[in-house]
Amino acid sequence: MLALILISGLNANAQKHKVLLDFDIGDDFDDANALALLLASPEIDVIGVVVDFGNTPKRAQVACRMLYEVGREDIPVAIGRQTNDEFTMKHFYTEQFYWGEGFEKVKPIKQSGTDFIIEKLRKYPNEITLVTIGPVTNMGDVVDKDPDALKLAKHVYAMFGSFYMGYGSSPIPCAEWNVKADIKASQKFAASGAKFTFAGLDVTTFVRLKKEYIELLMQRNSPLTNAVLSLFSLSSLERKQPEPIIYDAVTIGMILWPEVFDTRKAYVTVDDKGYTIIVDSKAPNCEIATNIRMEEYFDKYIHTMLRQNLMRK
Repeated sequence: MLALILISGLNANAQKHKVLLDFDIGDDFDDANALALLLASPEIDVIGVVVDFGNTPKRAQVACRMLYEVGREDIPVAIGRQTNDEFTMKHFYTEQFYWGEGFEKVKPIKQSGTDFIIEKLRKYPNEITLVTIGPVTNMGDVVDKDPDALKLAKHVYAMFGSFYMGYGSSPIPCAEWNVKADIKASQKFAASGAKFTFAGLDVTTFVRLKKEYIELLMQRNSPLTNAVLSLFSLSSLERKQPEPIIYDAVTIGMILWPEVFDTRKAYVTVDDKGYTIIVDSKAPNCEIATNIRMEEYFDKYIHTMLRQNLMRK
């Protein structure tokens, strides 16, 4: 009997999804929420996080503290290339950075974000689910340095694009933020030949975390929910959103609960203005999300967040 239990435990561990996360934690609330959802999911093995866009050292500080608060400082944090052009300078220091200010109990690894991503993909070919939910500067750098690296991912999920719907449920597609923040990198990323699923604005732009769910997270009073809500309170100073849109956490939901989404295959390219264009005459190079069953999503989301018991040992 003991042998069967041990074998069962080994099999459960072997079946975990290896996930490598690239994100711009520190702006909107949704990045921290996405990381929290990954950490709270027992079927996920987060093998590393990489920060991207703008003031990446400060973003790394926030990520390090969040992992420390829930006892997961074993997860390495790598710093992606810092960007400081006119576009990114508007977001160079955000309210959420105050939460990480002065935190030094855990520090990022010295290896660059680009090298870390390439190393992991080459170490675990066809095993890693790569998730990018911020601007894709790091992804562009990976393509430049190792053009075949992204093809080694088991799958790539990205909060990326606007196909049939724009912000605010507009029926007119637009240049989505993660794409237009670095258009050249987005073009390289989309053309890399990786196995893609894009969670664009078509399924993310209207998914709001209602006050009733925020109150449930508040009542849970765990290290994870407290960290998430602390970052939400700081984000609210800037965004003025009592019910924030959780774009990035929707992308995580596509990995955890694919049955909640509808997708279609498509050929997607990025134009010089940051629009994600579907070319129906070409063979598909990705899948795009077209619909989300919202009630089912939130039922699974809130149960996952409330049932976790992450804490420092």
